[in-house]
Amino acid sequence: MKITRLRTEVVHIPVEPPILTAILGSIRSADCVLTFLETDQGLVGEGLVFSINNRRLKAIHTMVEQLADLVIGLDPREGGALNARAWKDLNFLGYEGVSIVGLAAIDNALWDLRGKAAGLNVAHLIGACRPSVPTYASGGLWLGSSVDELQREAAGFVAKGFRAVKTRVGPTEPERMVARVAAVREAVGPDIGVMVDANQQMSVKQAIRIGRMMEDLNLTWFEEPVICNNHEGEAQVAAALDTPIASGETVYTHRGVLAMLDARCADVIMPDLQRMGGPTEFLKAGHLCEAHHIPCASHLFPEMSLALLAALPGGHYLEHMPWFEPIYRERIELDAEGNAIVPDRPGWGFSFDPVAIARYRPT
Repeated sequence: MKITRLRTEVVHIPVEPPILTAILGSIRSADCVLTFLETDQGLVGEGLVFSINNRRLKAIHTMVEQLADLVIGLDPREGGALNARAWKDLNFLGYEGVSIVGLAAIDNALWDLRGKAAGLNVAHLIGACRPSVPTYASGGLWLGSSVDELQREAAGFVAKGFRAVKTRVGPTEPERMVARVAAVREAVGPDIGVMVDANQQMSVKQAIRIGRMMEDLNLTWFEEPVICNNHEGEAQVAAALDTPIASGETVYTHRGVLAMLDARCADVIMPDLQRMGGPTEFLKAGHLCEAHHIPCASHLFPEMSLALLAALPGGHYLEHMPWFEPIYRERIELDAEGNAIVPDRPGWGFSFDPVAIARYRPT
């Protein structure tokens, strides 16, 4: 089998209502480059990368297409050759930013193709460690919500079967922010996991202060309290608090994760499939976490990250963000314990819906 063509589609998925965030302002859309790897035997691998609010999507799209020569003619069974080629090819541009995002789109589709060729889900292709993965509802509990809205939405997630939820806090008015988190805890009860995300908006002192104020709320983790490249600051926050610190969604490739582990700056590492450069690098990051006895969670891309976390001995929480659901035929299902079930379907187990692609194609 040989890969004969790399094909792309762009889709514009509205986020309704728009989401108010501390770092990105208003999120109005998730705009994706869908990547298809076609073969001489009729199998097609699928993957995606994205941009928020259509920002720089053209640059991402161009990068994906510019990397087609790395994969055309490749036997999917020798998929490791893609990264071997890419590290040489991308050396001049560097191993962060749009070049790595472009690689991720292709590597995502290549792993899907390998699973389909073997007739196995990617988790089973690797060798799954478990049939399901703990997950948390991340598509709500935003800064723009009132306390009443937070409580209704949190209770709604629990009613749907989730056993963990994530809310957000800003860098100012710590008493009000802690009261909002306390309201979420009250709504879900003591047995549901609660994560809190600061979206990199705090100083070290602010993070330690609000973190100490939240200690009695029994949080699963406090996420990205300070700017992502301040590993020393993250380490200071982690050392000052009993609440676990989660971070890592903004670093690139397994080398970025290794730097975090060396700095001992987080209790939970959460690689982003897009910034890792795809599953090959994501798995390397996950195994580094295992070697350092640090849990490995995920950031976004639940339809693909599910299989990878299931195959990692230290796989932790799957972030269930529904932004990409509208373009998939299938949906993630939860078991009785609120875990995301690894499907038996081959590849990622989630496939793009051509009708939805046509619906969300920009005009």
